[in-house]
Amino acid sequence: MSMRTLLIGAAALTIALAAAAPVATAAPTDTPPKGKDCWATHYGQPGLDGQPTASGEPYNNNADAAATSLSRSPQLKFGTKVKVTNVKNGKSLTVKINDRGTYKWTASVPKCLDLTDGAFQRLGGSVNPDDGHIVVKEQVLG
Repeated sequence: MSMRTLLIGAAALTIALAAAAPVATAAPTDTPPKGKDCWATHYGQPGLDGQPTASGEPYNNNADAAATSLSRSPQLKFGTKVKVTNVKNGKSLTVKINDRGTYKWTASVPKCLDLTDGAFQRLGGSVNPDDGHIVVKEQVLG
């Protein structure tokens, strides 16, 4: 067998293997699709007030503040203002990002923000009995 025949055979095999290889897909994102509704939940518990948030700012359960996912990409910087509107009742407010949460946004659980109890209630959510989440639109203001 000639060298030329071997090279042609090797090239053909390489092309065949490459064609059969699975196509790489983009990594799943942990960021709500722009313009889509997502869920806002709430967090707060006795003893949390005054404790430092991830930004270093003291936690205030009545503030218009929120945590965003640790794995959100691109990450919302601390101090970012986000307008949050409750889709059901039209109430809106602007919150400041001052903390990070360990949750992830997924298509089946489209959680985008973790609000303080005060912000959650001002948007019409109930803490007791717990609504769990409210459906919102978020608009990053900067």
